Amino acid sequence: MIKAVELTDGIFRISANIGSRDLFEGIWPIPNGVSLNSYIVRGDKTALIDMVKDWEGAVDEITVQLKSLQIQLEDIDFLVLNHMEPDHTGWLAELRRRNPAIRILCSKKAVPLVKAFYGIEDNVQAVGTGDTLDLGGRKLVFVDTPNIHWPETMMTFEPEAGVLFSCDAFGAFGKVGEAVFDDQLSTSQHQFFERETLRYYANIVSAFSPFVERGIKKLENENIRIIAPSHGIIWRENPKKIIGDYLKLASYMNGPAEQEVTLVWSSMYGNTEALLDSVIKGVEAENIPVTVHRVPQEHASFVLASAWKSSGLIIGTPTYEYKMFPPMYAILDILDRSHVYNRKAMRFGSYGWSGGAQKQYDEFSKSLKWDCIGTVEYQGAPTEVARAAGFQMARELAVAVKNWK
Repeated sequence: MIKAVELTDGIFRISANIGSRDLFEGIWPIPNGVSLNSYIVRGDKTALIDMVKDWEGAVDEITVQLKSLQIQLEDIDFLVLNHMEPDHTGWLAELRRRNPAIRILCSKKAVPLVKAFYGIEDNVQAVGTGDTLDLGGRKLVFVDTPNIHWPETMMTFEPEAGVLFSCDAFGAFGKVGEAVFDDQLSTSQHQFFERETLRYYANIVSAFSPFVERGIKKLENENIRIIAPSHGIIWRENPKKIIGDYLKLASYMNGPAEQEVTLVWSSMYGNTEALLDSVIKGVEAENIPVTVHRVPQEHASFVLASAWKSSGLIIGTPTYEYKMFPPMYAILDILDRSHVYNRKAMRFGSYGWSGGAQKQYDEFSKSLKWDCIGTVEYQGAPTEVARAAGFQMARELAVAVKNWK
């Protein structure tokens, strides 16, 4: 059972860990689980910031932690909803039933969503940037941060202690154990959460990177001493670290990203796979790291995380019935939705009686503004000429990645 954790006098995290059984948002695997964090802020009155949904016993976890603070659901005066996505609001209707007097504060754009999702209209107050809530001896300040990552999102700031309740911003996948704060984590735990932050960002936030940059700029004059997100660890020793990480990840949208290459491949009968080794050796000849993913064997979540941080992309896919092999089409669709723009790219692949994959690849690469080095495409099995061309083109791509400043 997770315990309520004190961030500072009168401010507490109440949290539940979710396992790996379900997919996050119905699409992203969470092999290491994820935490759902809510927060209690106490002055003369009590505010609950963000919620959970009834997911793997999360409500029971939260209720027990509230009781450890001598707080009943009926004692909560205010509910602050930074974000309306159901993992943060799913239990709202039941909370309102248990506490009909609770006052709900959310952004103006969230008000109709409270009605649409939960049928609640009364005692819902819209707040915006600069608005405050006086709890008696403690104040909350609201900041609109739209599209991080829904249009209605906002953040809540407690200026006395410098605590920023950032909801989905600055979050990460992964369960949180007894080490709740950044200064409590071992080196290996920090590395774990860095990986899960990348995957969380790429999967959940990447398409909204310009809004991440704008939202952080809005906060630059605040004295932020603690960052308390709704997923992941709490940053109290070095909150600037996670802010800097998010700014860096946001910058990857338009490149350059890291000096590395992500190679994604699929093969029906082994003919596209037959060129794989030559292409990998071409990248490695320039001492550029290459991460290789095979689809559909690997989930798009991990491919997207790798592609987001790579300046170079190599797509290996055959033609399937006059079009691109469907699993690879699905991957490129995810990259398009996530705005993996301005990469150095190439394609290789085989075809049988007719080509066709290249046409759809060209459509994606145009949409994503990729600088395409070229394509090595061949009928049937690759010849030695095709192998040499694959090596050389991959090496040229690696040089382009190396020289991209």
